[in-house]
Amino acid sequence: MENTEKKLFLLDAYALIYRAFFAFSKNPRISSKGFNTSAIYGFTNTLFEIIRKEQPTHLGVCFDVSGPTERHLQFTEYKANRDEMPEDIRSAIPIIKDLLKNGFNIPVIGIEGYEADDVIGALAKLAEKDGYTTYMVTPDKDYGQLVSENIFMYKPAYKGNGFDIMGVPEICAKWDIEDPLTVIDILAMMGDAADNIPGIPGVGEKTAIKLLKEYGTLENILDNGDKIKGKLGEKIRDNKEQALMCKMLTTIILDIPDLTFDPKDLELGEKNNEKLSEIFNELEFRTLGKRILGSDFKEGTQEAIVSDAGTPQMDLFGGGATTANPIEETKAEPLKTIDNVNHLYYFIDSDQGHKSLVELMLKEKSVCFDTETTSVEAHNTALVGMSFSWEKGKAFYINIPEDQDEVKRILAFYKPFFSSTSVEKVAHNIKFDMEVLKWYGMDVTSPIFDTMLAHYLIEPDQRHGMDLLAERLLKYTPISIETLIGKGKKQLSMRDVDFMKVKEYAAEDADVTLQLKEVIEPKLKQQQAEKLFNDIETPLIHVLTDMEVEGIKIDEKALEEYSKQLGEDIIKLEKQIYEEAGTEFNIASPKQLGEILFEKMEIPYAGKKTKSGQYSTNEETLAKLEKDHSIIQYIMDYRQYNKLKSTYVDALPKLINSRSGKVHSSFNQTVTATGRLSSTNPNLQNIPIRTDKGKEVRKAFIPRDENYTLLAADYSQIELRLVAEVSKDPAMVEAFKRGTDIHTVTAAKVFHVEESEVTSEMRSRAKTVNFGIIYGISAFGLSQRMGIKRAEAKEIIENYFDKYPGVKTSMDNAINFARDKGYVETLLGRRRYLRDINSANATVRGFAERNAINSPLQGTAADMIKIAMIDIHAEFKKLNLKSKMILQVHDELVFDAHKDELEIIKPIIEDKMVNAIKTEVPMTVEMGTGHNWLEAH
Repeated sequence: MENTEKKLFLLDAYALIYRAFFAFSKNPRISSKGFNTSAIYGFTNTLFEIIRKEQPTHLGVCFDVSGPTERHLQFTEYKANRDEMPEDIRSAIPIIKDLLKNGFNIPVIGIEGYEADDVIGALAKLAEKDGYTTYMVTPDKDYGQLVSENIFMYKPAYKGNGFDIMGVPEICAKWDIEDPLTVIDILAMMGDAADNIPGIPGVGEKTAIKLLKEYGTLENILDNGDKIKGKLGEKIRDNKEQALMCKMLTTIILDIPDLTFDPKDLELGEKNNEKLSEIFNELEFRTLGKRILGSDFKEGTQEAIVSDAGTPQMDLFGGGATTANPIEETKAEPLKTIDNVNHLYYFIDSDQGHKSLVELMLKEKSVCFDTETTSVEAHNTALVGMSFSWEKGKAFYINIPEDQDEVKRILAFYKPFFSSTSVEKVAHNIKFDMEVLKWYGMDVTSPIFDTMLAHYLIEPDQRHGMDLLAERLLKYTPISIETLIGKGKKQLSMRDVDFMKVKEYAAEDADVTLQLKEVIEPKLKQQQAEKLFNDIETPLIHVLTDMEVEGIKIDEKALEEYSKQLGEDIIKLEKQIYEEAGTEFNIASPKQLGEILFEKMEIPYAGKKTKSGQYSTNEETLAKLEKDHSIIQYIMDYRQYNKLKSTYVDALPKLINSRSGKVHSSFNQTVTATGRLSSTNPNLQNIPIRTDKGKEVRKAFIPRDENYTLLAADYSQIELRLVAEVSKDPAMVEAFKRGTDIHTVTAAKVFHVEESEVTSEMRSRAKTVNFGIIYGISAFGLSQRMGIKRAEAKEIIENYFDKYPGVKTSMDNAINFARDKGYVETLLGRRRYLRDINSANATVRGFAERNAINSPLQGTAADMIKIAMIDIHAEFKKLNLKSKMILQVHDELVFDAHKDELEIIKPIIEDKMVNAIKTEVPMTVEMGTGHNWLEAH
């Protein structure tokens, strides 16, 4: 039985720090000073969760130290192929150690000549003798050799934030062995590419376990090498010394001279709250600081969000401080900011108050507003209230009742403000507020300013939520929505909350957003993003608002019939899969599927296992095996049909709005770092169109009635044309000007044949190369995609650049520009910052280099279609047309077109799309119409 009074946790520092850092790789946490805090945040969060959940009595964190270890002395190539530590991790290490030693009062342990796993292993064994139960916190599989009755691996779960506790039974089950020490022999034979441990060539995990079952130990296997037949026996005999050396490398050293276990040194003591507060404030971990320290967290003394507003003076409203003041106000207890400065939030609840508030706002140059609603879905919500602010620390809130006639009456007071062409309307994610108001018949007229969108242009790779920006840019934590409505199943509607509490929350949102604008707006100018913001992104808000409110009609009956058909197809596939496998199992379980395919059926497995030790059965892995066994195609079809059915066919009817009878997708301007729009509810960009089954989904999107038809307009090869435009490569530019098929031209050049001699296979390969080049594809990547040898892929790429030298020069220039400036930009100046472009870590740097090549192309394509949308929308309005633009997906626009207007709108659409940006290389647009989206496309 575990002795809870003597529970020791030993953390493998670098393993956890790296894991934390790369967990945020797609969305790193960057402080307002530009410092990457991902590794520190993730590691600290893990540490706190362990302390909170497990309540250890003793705890230590073990680091590798600089200098060679015993393993390096024995094998100079040990870990020689590892990339340098990313700079962001290197700069985080001293802070993590400071947090541990001086904040949490947790010892930092490291011994010269030994790795962290040696120190952890040795300490665990010493502690075991002293009656301690030890948990080794690490994702590293090597630690499996150390587990015993009182020593466990405390392993971060493969997915999620939990941990898996692994003792002797779990380790033995994982590796199919009887003694944890056998892990050493398995790892020695398998080798480890990450540590440059060669192992025995051709021996993987499955073979190693099979050999050990027969011979017991690695030494016995090596002694009986002459009895093992075929190439396997030959490799074992030829690599005997290497195998023994690998066993030495994989064995964790437990005898470290002068290492002793003194419980007092590792006893978990009191935190230094003042020091932790200081570090958390510097790192801008205010939310984490409050969670760890509670009321003991002392926020910094940075400039508060609001200035001292003093006592409320009613002459602000032009009538003096009298009881007859036209704006009736109820002032609750003032909220306290981080430096205890008060602010003034007023409640407006009379006709005269509404009139006076609007009169005041119409005298201002800029006013921030915010809507409070019952839902976060703009198309399916009710208005609860509105707040307004134009002076730091002051805001006004109006409550909106449920009675719809009364709502319209109150909103009528505010029409002069929302329709004003002189007062700038400011909001955070203003498109949501505009759509909510549009459902009530209220249009919000330019000028407008969206703080979320402005921040996106400045920091496209970061998050843009108001609360987060308030913490980062204003050093202030706004009221959390959860404090008002809760979360989960018991979550309330904003309508259920006392309106005075809503007043404080809503008014603060307007106040905070106003102050965010003051910080963010100057940065637009500093980063030369004003033109992009004013000429493209902001006008596009009006376009998207109209598109989203318009929506698109869905054929429910067609989807219902298709759902039945897919259901029948899925049942047939299940039977075929079970028949091929010879047994029934959970096809949706990757674990069970992997065991059936690669163990029971013994289909050769060439991939790597997942971090949890399972076979990978992802699409990429299965696609490689498609020709090996018929079951693979059945499984891939089974997955595709299930996804189609659940994600689209069954889900789309549930998204139909009861008020309009249509589906209203949301188009997001601030999600992709390249500038492309994304969509949600439904995600139109993910509707599969490469398969016949997937294409059927598009049939469900139909015109509003028999007087309309769907018209789809699609840019043809826009990114390849932009490659030619940017690179100015003469051969590529000339090919597009001639109007010839670029894939055929490329095939002729790469494979050294005349264009008339290009086969369909050559053209297909050239197409793969053309689009691969855009994404900076490597010879390895091209070989994998085309199913050819790497040398052949390398030759194809070299031929490509030989024939299109301008493309290679352009790509190199893009990377060099990024290295020099720290960012790349589109033809119109949209920037994407690439913080890792000069990283010493080849993997991290390579990812940034590929973005340096592709982002300007994707971003320019995004700018082009956005400009086209703005111009088309304006022309349609000018002509007062019935036809409406309703969807944008990648490089395609979809219109609900009135049949009588087709000949009017076709030339408008083509002209605005082709001429959105003036280019030397001609842009072309393909158009089609039909009874549904598939026909039109």
